[in-house]
Amino acid sequence: MLMPLDMLRAGEHGEVAELAGDPAWVGRLAELGLREGARLCVLQPGTPCLLQVANGRLCLRGTESAQILVRPVCGADG
Repeated sequence: MLMPLDMLRAGEHGEVAELAGDPAWVGRLAELGLREGARLCVLQPGTPCLLQVANGRLCLRGTESAQILVRPVCGADG
């Protein structure tokens, strides 16, 4: 089941399934580790949205998180 990233709550984990939007923005997210197949954890939902991705944290503002579709996963190991 795919859902927009902004539907996940604090502490929930997901796997990125699809990224939409400007190719430059999608490319920049990939450089930061947020690409298809990447696992993430929502640290703070809303605006701004704070994510744990690999060994880093990423902050998304506005409606950016709605352009990222994820598969919810159980816990850090899926």
